[in-house]
Amino acid sequence: MQCFSLSTQDHVAHLVFNRPEAMNTMNPTFWRELDEVLTQLQRDGTARALVLSSTGKHFSAGMALESFGDSVTLDDRTAEGRAAVFEQLTDMQATFTKLETLRIPVIAAIHGGCVGGAVDLVTACCIRYATADAFFVIQEINIGMVADVGTLQRLPKLLPLPIVKELAYTGRRLPAQKALGWGLVNEVFDTQGAMVDAALQCAREIAAKPPVAIWGTKQAIHYARDHSVDDALKQMGWLQGAIWSNAHVREAITAMKTKREAEFPPLAPLKSFREL
Repeated sequence: MQCFSLSTQDHVAHLVFNRPEAMNTMNPTFWRELDEVLTQLQRDGTARALVLSSTGKHFSAGMALESFGDSVTLDDRTAEGRAAVFEQLTDMQATFTKLETLRIPVIAAIHGGCVGGAVDLVTACCIRYATADAFFVIQEINIGMVADVGTLQRLPKLLPLPIVKELAYTGRRLPAQKALGWGLVNEVFDTQGAMVDAALQCAREIAAKPPVAIWGTKQAIHYARDHSVDDALKQMGWLQGAIWSNAHVREAITAMKTKREAEFPPLAPLKSFREL
């Protein structure tokens, strides 16, 4: 890969943005490679948690202008051109949605600038850690456009609405400590190394749990976020009935009593109907 490096250890996948010379901007290769990695992680079922971190001065400076095709002057002169804008955005949105719907939890380790499209990306993650020098910017308003790949849809579920509006209307920076106070990030660290170590440790703790129970927990949390309590409780009944395992509960309790690591089966690999 040109934009990332990927490693897996102890059932934890670690995807690192590795174009520091370009401030890890999101060019077409970035989008293609990220989509391919997430698709493979989804299908394999071997990784049990994913950590995203970065290199250089900034986590990511957001969208590279070449991501817009023939520059930012998209065809707004015809109905056909405007329809193409919709389709292109839908395709890009789908990549970040894969982060949100991935069968395993995703932890973002953010340092320096998290700008524009990078905010879209991290809001689709489950957990966000940051360094003290990290900051978040809804940059799109500063270049004359509306944020369109997930920030305005996911951030209101993570921050108070007046804060989202202030950031989205002004393009101001949200520093890490304020992000911590508002609940956007889980913890702030003095150094990038300490942050990445903490993210990997959290991922290892997740990986030690039954993968199917983690999958079910993620499903339940996301459903509850978007539905009423009553609807979410009903969904929980169906979900628990679908994945309950006496063997997993016995193994977890036995491992705790005997002070050993529990052993659980991985998620089943996925195949498309074309491969069956």
